[in-house]
Amino acid sequence: MTRASTRKPGEAAGDEQAAVPRRLLEQATKLFAKKGFDRTSVQEIVEAAGVTKGAMYHYFGSKDDLLYEIYARVLREQTRQLESVASSGAPLRERLAAAASDVVVSSIDNLDDNTIFLQSMHQLSPDKQKAVRAERRKYHERFRGLVEEGQASGEFRMDKPADVVVDFYFGSVHHLGSWYHRSGSLSARQIGDHYADLLLDALRPPA
Repeated sequence: MTRASTRKPGEAAGDEQAAVPRRLLEQATKLFAKKGFDRTSVQEIVEAAGVTKGAMYHYFGSKDDLLYEIYARVLREQTRQLESVASSGAPLRERLAAAASDVVVSSIDNLDDNTIFLQSMHQLSPDKQKAVRAERRKYHERFRGLVEEGQASGEFRMDKPADVVVDFYFGSVHHLGSWYHRSGSLSARQIGDHYADLLLDALRPPA
């Protein structure tokens, strides 16, 4: 018996390997947003993506894996951006400003993914939750390293612990989903730059 292709019309065979997981993630994100993670079935996801359950399980072992990847792919891109900025030869304030603005922009660009994940993370298996926290911790530690670099050089104030500064900043980033609207007057980059300015102003040494 010949297995039916999951390829959509106009989709090249070489693209199918990347297209199938992408479609599954896109449709899972929409369904999780509409119905909630716990009320969305695997069958609904594969039907919306136009693939078989076998195709889904080839890429994702469970619905948990889909939820995990929705967030993990965003975090991987944010980590790549941060590493690129942090390791550049730009002055420290420019590096921290770019890193702070970039994470706001990428969070807004992936607002549905982040919101769904933060609302549903508690439903992941303990192992998956542990993996997410470990990856997020590595990202925050790299970001914190920029703050600590400035404190060590005297460029940033030293009376506020770097970990408190970073936790405070990312608390506001994670809160974006509760108020941001794409129809608003400010672009994602403008909001990111405002956030970065506020962070740098807070780190300026007292006169």
